[in-house]
Amino acid sequence: MKRIKIPGVDQEISQLILGTMMYSPGDYEHSVKMLDTFFEAGGNILDTAHIYGGGNSERLIGQWMQERGNRDEVFLIDKGGHPHGGVPNRVSPEYIKQDLDENLTRLNTDYIDLYMLHRDDPAMPVSTIIDYLNKEIDAGRIRTIAASNWQPNRIVEANTYASENNLSGFVACSNNISLAVPMEPMWGGCVNVDADARRWHVESQFPLMPWSSQARGFFSGAFTQENRDNGDMVRVYYNDDNFERLERAKQLGKKYGFSAIQVSLAYCVHLPFPIFPIVGPANLEEMASSLGALNLDLSDDEMAWLNLERK
Repeated sequence: MKRIKIPGVDQEISQLILGTMMYSPGDYEHSVKMLDTFFEAGGNILDTAHIYGGGNSERLIGQWMQERGNRDEVFLIDKGGHPHGGVPNRVSPEYIKQDLDENLTRLNTDYIDLYMLHRDDPAMPVSTIIDYLNKEIDAGRIRTIAASNWQPNRIVEANTYASENNLSGFVACSNNISLAVPMEPMWGGCVNVDADARRWHVESQFPLMPWSSQARGFFSGAFTQENRDNGDMVRVYYNDDNFERLERAKQLGKKYGFSAIQVSLAYCVHLPFPIFPIVGPANLEEMASSLGALNLDLSDDEMAWLNLERK
């Protein structure tokens, strides 16, 4: 698997990121098989969060790293600051520290390679956030920082403050992008990469680590215009343009011997800025599908055609 160096990060990271939201010590054999398979294929970057499975994702990763003795080989993304416990905005230093303390304990590690804020609170000054996160960098508990579900203008504001004060800024963001264009965010407080944000990523070459990079299975064949059982999918993705994108992904996949969902992931990989899609395969078959998508090369004309930019 291709590995890429991004500014501010010492370690080269694999182009696909393995999402571990569903992994748990309670399903240990399956979970570690998924992790082992990803690393055997050349992957080296895992995504987890304080909120995932009430901490079970982190506990599983910590147990796996300890048993494999491979902490130095794992580039670990963890997140904090997600609303819970009746608190809607949890990105103050007090709450971030609370989450980070638990992140590290569950993972049984001394540091996190890339720590992301899971949400933003626009009322919180970026200076307060950046100052605190740099204290954690100086303490060695985190090595680099990023922002999930932050608008580009807030990221620019934070990084401008960091640069002006000789501090570490955000090295990446994790907002949603996929071949299917959402009509609204899947969850409250989440941020999708709209046309303006896409232009910003292209112009700035700011790295993106998108969640739901395969549109929650929209291209898997499980969703048709007649099947409206999943209200969230209908609300977010069901429109004529997205079903046309699905049809084109099927046609292009048939031409080259790939599935539509593999085409949709290849589309993300070929966007013209540094991008590291987060994939969340539920089983080894889906893992093979995600890894196989890296073998599909798409031309600029095919990219434009898939996204309905030309007939």
